[in-house]
This record gives sequence, C-alpha cells and structure tokens, in this order.
Amino acid sequence: MKNNPNQKNSLKHVLFGSLIGTTIEFFDFYIYANAAVLVFPQLFFPGSDATMATLESLATFSIAFLSRPLGSAFFGHYGDKIGRKFTLVAALLTMGISTVTIGFLPGYASIGVAAPLLLMLCRFGQGVGLGGEWGGAVLLAIENAPPHKRAWYGMFPQLGAPIGLLLSGGTFLLLTDSMSNEDFMNYGWRIPFIASSLLVIVGFYIRTKITETPSFENSKKEAEEVKVPFLTLVKSYKNQLIFGTLAAVTTFLVFYLMTVFTLSWVTSDLGYVKRDALLIQLFSVLFFALFIPISALVADKIGRRKILIFTTIAIAAFGFFFSLFLNSGSPFLVTAFVCIGMSLMGFTYGPLGTFLSELFPTTVRYSGASLTFNLAGILGAAFAPMIAIWLASTYGLNYVGFYLIIAAIISLVSFLVISKKVHQF
Repeated sequence: MKNNPNQKNSLKHVLFGSLIGTTIEFFDFYIYANAAVLVFPQLFFPGSDATMATLESLATFSIAFLSRPLGSAFFGHYGDKIGRKFTLVAALLTMGISTVTIGFLPGYASIGVAAPLLLMLCRFGQGVGLGGEWGGAVLLAIENAPPHKRAWYGMFPQLGAPIGLLLSGGTFLLLTDSMSNEDFMNYGWRIPFIASSLLVIVGFYIRTKITETPSFENSKKEAEEVKVPFLTLVKSYKNQLIFGTLAAVTTFLVFYLMTVFTLSWVTSDLGYVKRDALLIQLFSVLFFALFIPISALVADKIGRRKILIFTTIAIAAFGFFFSLFLNSGSPFLVTAFVCIGMSLMGFTYGPLGTFLSELFPTTVRYSGASLTFNLAGILGAAFAPMIAIWLASTYGLNYVGFYLIIAAIISLVSFLVISKKVHQF
C-alpha cells in the first residue's frame, strides 16, 4: 500500500472512498443496534424479565462507545504519524472482522455465560474499529477539499450513517418479512452480520487505491511531526478537546433517542409490531439523509459554528414535545416525531465532522477529531438508551425530553466558548 508521490486522488476516489468506508462501518454498527433490541435479549440474556433482558442487551451495546476512544487514540496516533491511508484500511478490517464473528456466535443455550462474554468482546472490537474509521474518513474528504467547499466534502463520510442505517434496517425488515419468527431467531439474524464481509472486501479494495491527502504530505515535507499526538492534544489543545467533545454530545443523544430508544419504546410499551417500528425508522432516515447535504451547503455559506448553534437551539425546543408525540396514540404523530428528530440530526451531523477537524492542525488532526467525536459518543450515546428507558419507565416521557434539553444546553454553551481559530489545511 505504498503511495506514488506523483499520483493525485481524483474527486471520485476521494468522495467514494470516504463514503464507502463509513457506510460499511455504520452498517456493521447499526445491525448490532437492531439486534440488541430485537434479538439479543432472548438469545444471550434469557432468564431475566423482558425489561431487564433489554437493559442487559443495551449494556453490551454501550461497550462500543467506551472502546471507541481507544480506537481513536490508537489509530489516530498512527494516522497522524504514518498516514491516513494505511490507518483507514486497518480500522476497516478491525470493524469488519469483529462484525462477521458475531454472526457465528452460539447463544446462551449452547455455551452459557461465555456467549454474552464473547458478544461483548466482539462489540468492543466494533468500537475500536469505528473509533479509528470516522476521523480518517472525514480527513480523507476535507483534506482534499477546496476551502470554500470543505463542509460539502466533509458531509460525504457523514452520509455513511443514514445509508448504513437504511441498509441495516432494510435488511432486518426483509428478513423478518421473509421468514418465520422461529427461523429468524434461529439463524436469520446472523445473515446481515456474515454478509457484511462482502462489503468489507469492497471497502478494502477502494481504500487501497487511495493516495495520501495533500495536507498530510505537506506536513511531512515540512517536518511538522509530533512524537505522541495524544500528549500534544492534552498539553496544547485542551480547550478544543474538552469543548469539542461537549459540543458534539447532543448530536449523539438525539440520534440514539430517535433510533434505539424509540424502537425499543414503541415495540415494548406502545405495542407496535417490529415491522411497523422498523418501517417508521427507515422512513425517518430519509429525512436524516436529505438534511445532511442541505446543512453542508448552508455551512459553507454561513459557517459551521453558526448552523450548529442554530440547530442545537432547535433540538432543545424539540425536547419539550417528547410526551406530546409519543403518548399521542397516533401512528402519524409518532412518525412525524421521529422524522422531525432525524431532520434535526441531519442538520447537526452534516457539518460536525468538518467543524471538529478544523479545530486541530494537521499534525494532530486525526487524533483530535477522532477523540472529540468518540468521547462525545460515550457521554451522549453509550448509556443514552438505558437512561432514557429508565427515565420514561420511572418518571414518564417528559423526562426523556428534559434529558435532551439539558444536553443541548451543554452543547450550546460549548459552541459559544470553544476556540474560534480555524487551523490551516
């Protein structure tokens, strides 16, 4: 995987290379999210009551968020030291192997407590891989972008999230429609995990064809290298690291409230069948995908910070409507609720990668952008579905909305106080 110094990345290779990797990574990540709600409570955590089994399953879901910063630190170190290309390939393989392995795991009935332990290990590997993937994919796009189109280029890897979610949700919907519940629980759920190996092969091939980014090559020529990027971040970029993390918290929280929490709530407490819940989710993802490019276009015109501030304020206002929509008893209002939430998600997610990357110079950008994004994942998403289910069950849906409002206020303050310096590319 050596680079030809005279070879330049074409626009097609840059954008498709960044998009295909995050699509695969998020597909892998989201099939686990669906399975954690629909399958794993019965197969890996039997013996508990339904609510406790779901909470135990969602606890394994959170493991990936805890391991993502480890992936960010590890892959970010090598991404800043030896290059974006090799690191992106290694992160993709880490995620892919972990995901495919889940498809072959025996259940609790076969090997007892070893089953959930192995599931947790694979989930840990998923988190490490995604922790290294996201930052590199964003940098691949924006470090090849002209200055006036940086948010537009940076939204292509972000599109991998809704595409991956559509593929994962669509796969589960197709499987549940085409086989009996018994067959689906016996072997059908394994198909998307194992089939993801085909996507990994495609992504591996595309990634090996890409050359290093101009920004990284220029920093190498000018001998701008740091020995340990993580230590440099902690020493010289504390403001960006802390407030960048807090700024991104709401993005994670609103997404997992709209997907994992809502999927769990409408199937267990509102009595929706799995198929209808998945259809609502898939429909809402179209709004997520639509508003990512729209937000990027606006961000290139008015600035990344401004659109993120405006969207965060809108998310805080949205938090007041949780109970009104979800307790309405109307499928139309429930669908509208999720679609509005996913539209706001598109607005905040589209320019976020570019915003976080611009906080750091080239020499520590891979580590910095990855760590802020994935540390925010721990705070905003790792335990969000569990907390939301507990709040809704104990105090009512209004308190889930208050949870989102508090997060939005924290993010808003962070956007206002974070360093406004944009580093050169």
